[in-house]
Amino acid sequence: MTDLLIDAGRGTDEDRWRHWPAMREWPELDLSTWAQRRVVVLAAHPDDEVLAVGGTLALLARLDVSLTFLWATDGEASHPGSVAPQVGQLASLRRAEARAAMARLGVHGAEAAWLGMPDGGLQERYDDLVRIVRAARRPGDVFVVPFRDDGHPDHEACGRAAVEVVDDAADVVEFPIWAWHWSTPGDVRVPWERARRIDLPPDVRRLKDEAIDEFHTQIRPIGPAAVDGPVLPERVLAHFRRDLEVVFT
Repeated sequence: MTDLLIDAGRGTDEDRWRHWPAMREWPELDLSTWAQRRVVVLAAHPDDEVLAVGGTLALLARLDVSLTFLWATDGEASHPGSVAPQVGQLASLRRAEARAAMARLGVHGAEAAWLGMPDGGLQERYDDLVRIVRAARRPGDVFVVPFRDDGHPDHEACGRAAVEVVDDAADVVEFPIWAWHWSTPGDVRVPWERARRIDLPPDVRRLKDEAIDEFHTQIRPIGPAAVDGPVLPERVLAHFRRDLEVVFT
């Protein structure tokens, strides 16, 4: 995750979400309906998919659903201003972290492509992104993508590219990430009427926690300076360590 817009020290506390009754009242997404389809996960940065839908990915793997991953960027700009030695290695480190996280979730043998587009620059490369998504699409695919109004330009570019390419809106499932931070329960800027929940059994929740913990460069300091601190402190991670996940259909 690249922190371009959000101050991780502020935002909506997870307790407010936890005590919002609507979260337990949304319809549950029936993942079994995807059993005979390919699910294409388009992530702006390595970790987006694990944070938002890591438990869902574990459940899909158990259902033997065909999974394909497209990582638009390598997340190499996650620590702007840092001069720590790891900065020059962030692209390769984050790819390795994503692979380790997938293994934790039980996702093995999935198709995967690293698009190598500039972290923080997907809006400027939007036309290229649309072409890549269009070329990757097959009839019957379900696209799982960041929320098109998530508040991060890279996330929004991915979500909008999928919506533009996929003819049937029902075949695009969007996951919020930064929206949990800047929005509040009932916020009219968020399409809660399209919300669906995926309940995570305790063992799947544990696997997701382990997968999140593989992203060392994002949840731990990469050096001694203030700019080397975690991009994802526990206050933010709390939004993703729930016993359910939420998508918009």
